[in-house]
Amino acid sequence: MIGVKHDQAKPRMSLMPEGVINEMLAVLEYGAAKYSIDNWMHVPDAQTRYYDAALRHIDAWWNCEARDSESGKSHLAHAMCCLSFLMWFDKNGEGNE
Repeated sequence: MIGVKHDQAKPRMSLMPEGVINEMLAVLEYGAAKYSIDNWMHVPDAQTRYYDAALRHIDAWWNCEARDSESGKSHLAHAMCCLSFLMWFDKNGEGNE
């Protein structure tokens, strides 16, 4: 007997490079503990500030600093979180209050 699973139209999470989601979640957990859960949604001028933060993290990584000195987490994972916030703001029309 062959089983059936109707998941052809669902996202293929297996396409995500190994460990990436866990690195992002570690940064999100760090932020939730430091500030509060979903605090990022309420930061004034969020789009500008998370754009700046994303580029600072990318620049630090580009200059051979793999981990953020404060959190100990990956600069690229920090940047990914910032970019995901920007995507959320863009989709929801928020972030420039």
